[in-house]
Amino acid sequence: MNQSAYAAAGVDIEAGDRAVELMKASVSRTRRPEVLGGLGGFAGFFDASALKGYTHPVLATSTDGVGTKVAIAQALDRHDTIGFDLVGMLVDDLVVCGAEPLFVTDYIACGRVVPERIAAIVSGIADACVAAGCSLVGGETAEHPGLLGPEEYDVAGATTGVVERDAILGADRVEVGDVVLAMASSGLHSNGYSLVRHVLLEQAGWQLDRHVDELGCTLGEELLTPTRVYALDVLALIREVECHAFSHITGGGLANNLARVIPAGRKARLERDSWNPPAIFRLVQQVGRVSQADIEATLNMGVGMVAILPETGLDAAVALLGSRGIDAWVLGRIETHDGPGVAELV
Repeated sequence: MNQSAYAAAGVDIEAGDRAVELMKASVSRTRRPEVLGGLGGFAGFFDASALKGYTHPVLATSTDGVGTKVAIAQALDRHDTIGFDLVGMLVDDLVVCGAEPLFVTDYIACGRVVPERIAAIVSGIADACVAAGCSLVGGETAEHPGLLGPEEYDVAGATTGVVERDAILGADRVEVGDVVLAMASSGLHSNGYSLVRHVLLEQAGWQLDRHVDELGCTLGEELLTPTRVYALDVLALIREVECHAFSHITGGGLANNLARVIPAGRKARLERDSWNPPAIFRLVQQVGRVSQADIEATLNMGVGMVAILPETGLDAAVALLGSRGIDAWVLGRIETHDGPGVAELV
């Protein structure tokens, strides 16, 4: 059979079609009742009449990618976990304002479509959507021969959620005396991997299959640990406890992200001795001889999400999060401050 001109240029349409067939079962697991139609159309549909129950619904949206963590997945040939990194980066940016994530769309760019690999990526995205309570309503897989190597790919996506206007959380609600409550991360999550890879793989020359006693596993297993998805936990906390603000701790580290929800005239004073960062953070700092300031401005240091709430709700918040499998502790408090809002580790 003669090869088509498009296939000769490196684009395999049949492989793309097979990838779609393989991912259908995964996508169907995420289906909320508001989703209309099935996979394969030009657009995904979500029935907006579901928003009639809101008094003043406000849509929230977020877009992000997995970043250079995909290089770890590619090196280990393990592709079913990074979906949690993508969805976590998306929905947990929404939920900090009190929004419920409704649906996600994804975009996978690759040098060559390997149907089983694409299906594994989408399976992870679907599992994470289920964990976040939202639907995967569509996406795109694009083959880019000549731009990406045959085994290379990148993953990005977008999400939309909804929140009542008068229930939007943020800096305007934060008060002096509020407690800053930390929620443990599952590890590095999906930020700072350029630094981590430079320090451990390039400078130190470590291999991903190296067993690291301090970690209790191989380096590759640690680096590929999926991002914790907090969306349903945060929404449960909002329903049960008065909350004023949340901060998703991603690129830029703990203090920089928390400062985004601290109003002028306020300071979040954070106590370094309130927790011990997990071993991977100490390892990167020690092996790379990274300064305390640099490591804290790059990695989450074991804190993936932060809540700001009145002290009266502290015990209930810690108990609720504990019942959902999340370690939480008092990280600090909100104090008065002259000037713009800041967060400081002391």
